[in-house]
Amino acid sequence: MRFLGRSWRSVGFGAAWALAWVVGLAAPGLAAAQPQAPRANILFILVDDMDLALLKNMPRLKNLLTDRGVEFQNNLVSTPLCCPSRAATLRGQFAHNTGMFTSHWPDGGYLKFNRDGLENSTVATWLQGAGYRTALIGKYINGYPSTETGPSYIPPGWNHWFVPNGGTPYDSYRYRVNFNGRTLSYGSDPASHINDVLLGQANSFLRSAAADAPDKPFFLYLAPYLPHGPAIAPPRYLDRLPGIRAPRPPSFNEADMSDKPHWAQFVKPLTAADIADIDTFYRKRRQSIMAVDDFVASLVRTLQDTGELANTYIFFTSDNGFHQGQHRLKAGKGWPYEEDIRVPLIVRGPGIPAGRKVAQLSGNVDYAPTFAAIAGIQPPDFVDGRSLLPLFSGAAPARWRQVFLLEGPTSSEGSGAEMVTEASLLEPKDAQAAAAEAAPKVWKNHIYRGLRIQSNHTFTRYENGDGEFYDMNLDPFQLTNRYRTMPAGLKAALNAQLTTLRGAAGQALRNAEETLPAALR
Repeated sequence: MRFLGRSWRSVGFGAAWALAWVVGLAAPGLAAAQPQAPRANILFILVDDMDLALLKNMPRLKNLLTDRGVEFQNNLVSTPLCCPSRAATLRGQFAHNTGMFTSHWPDGGYLKFNRDGLENSTVATWLQGAGYRTALIGKYINGYPSTETGPSYIPPGWNHWFVPNGGTPYDSYRYRVNFNGRTLSYGSDPASHINDVLLGQANSFLRSAAADAPDKPFFLYLAPYLPHGPAIAPPRYLDRLPGIRAPRPPSFNEADMSDKPHWAQFVKPLTAADIADIDTFYRKRRQSIMAVDDFVASLVRTLQDTGELANTYIFFTSDNGFHQGQHRLKAGKGWPYEEDIRVPLIVRGPGIPAGRKVAQLSGNVDYAPTFAAIAGIQPPDFVDGRSLLPLFSGAAPARWRQVFLLEGPTSSEGSGAEMVTEASLLEPKDAQAAAAEAAPKVWKNHIYRGLRIQSNHTFTRYENGDGEFYDMNLDPFQLTNRYRTMPAGLKAALNAQLTTLRGAAGQALRNAEETLPAALR
C-alpha cells in the first residue's frame, strides 16, 4: 500500500508513528484530527489454548514471523480462560474492570458482554471510526450469539463478519456461520473443516482489502479454533506424529504436592490411563499446531502476493496457555502456573528489526492500545493496558510495568443459570471445571488473585488464605512453594500492591504496575 507515491518504509516508522500520535485522528470518543502520515494494516491472529511450549513446533512461523520480527518473551494472560481473555483483548481491560471472569453467565460469556454494553466500545469501534476496514473471522466471545441478539446480529465496529453462530465449531465440522448477517451451514465433508474455511475467508478478505483506497487500511482479527480441544486437525494431518508423547518436565505428575495450596491436596497422582490420555490429546494438539503453522504461511504468502506485506503488522498470540500433566493437572487452563498464563506473542511489521527479543512484561490487555497506537488514535480512558509500540524497536522506555496482575476464574464457572445460547457454542469444560463441580465445598479454595513480578517471581493469594510464591530463577518449574517462608515484609508489600491493582483502572493501574518491592529490586 502506498501513500502519495511513498511506501510506509520510505516515510520512516518512528517519524510516522510520532506524527500520527501528535496530530490525532477523528473517531467517536477519541482525539480528533486528520493524520498526515500513512497508517499500517493490522493482521491479528489469536489461536485458541496454545501454550508457549508449542511455539517451538512451528518452523514456518519462526521463519516468517519470529526471525523477521520481535518475540515478547514474557507475554501473559491475566485470566487464563478463553472468554475473559478475549474480553481483555477487545477492551484492553483486566477482568475486575470488565466483570468477565468466566466463560458463562453470570460472571462471563457473551450474554454478559452484550448486556453490559461492553461491545459498544472495543478496538473494532475505535479503528472503524478511525477509517479502518475491520473484520472478525472466527471465534468471537464464548456463547455468541444469545437468543436476545439472534443469529444474524453483528456487534458494533465490524465491516466484515464471519463468525460461527450455531452447530459444533469446536468439533471442526457441522457448524453454522453468521456471514455478514446471513447464516451459512457447513457439514462433515473434509472441505468443511473450520480451520480451512476460516483460512479461505481470511485470504479472500486480504485480497479484497488490497484493492481499497490507500487511506483505508485494514484490521483483520482472525481467531481459529485450533488447537482447542478436541483438537481435530484437517484430514491431511491426522496420520502425522505417530507415537509422540507429551513432554515430561519435572512438574509432570509432580511427586510431592504437600507444599501446594489446600485445593492441591485433592489432586491425585496421574494414573497410567491418565497419562495415556494426555499423550493421545497431545498428539492431536501437535497435529493442530502443524495446521496452524501452514495457516500462518498461507496468510503471509497472500499479503506478499497482494503487495501489502511490507505495510502490515502481523501479530500472533493465544488467548491463554494450557497444561497437560504439570502439577498432576490433566488437561486444561485457568491456574496461575506458567503453562496457563504465559503465551506466545510474535510481531512482524514496519520498522521492527529482525530477530528482536523483548524481556519486559507484556499482556493481553496491551493488544487493544497497541492497535490504537498503530492507527494513530488515543484509546478511551478506561483502558488498563499500554501500547507495545515503544518496545518494537530502539531502547526500552525508562518506565514500564514491573508487575502484572493475575485474576483467576470465579466460582460460577460452569453455571447453567440463565443460559440462553447453544451449549455447543460455550467453552467445553476442562478437568478443572469438572473437578470443581464434583467437589463444590472446596471450590472457593481455587479462587485466586496474584502478581507476576518481572520475569522471575509469581505471587498468588487464594480466597481461603492459602498462597503461593515461586522464585523462577531457582525454581523454573514451580515445584517449591515458598509462600510460608518468604520474608514477612515482602509478603506485606506484595499483598498491598495486589490490593491496589485489584481496585485500580486506567492510568492509576498503570502507575501502580511500575512499582517493584525493594526486596526484589
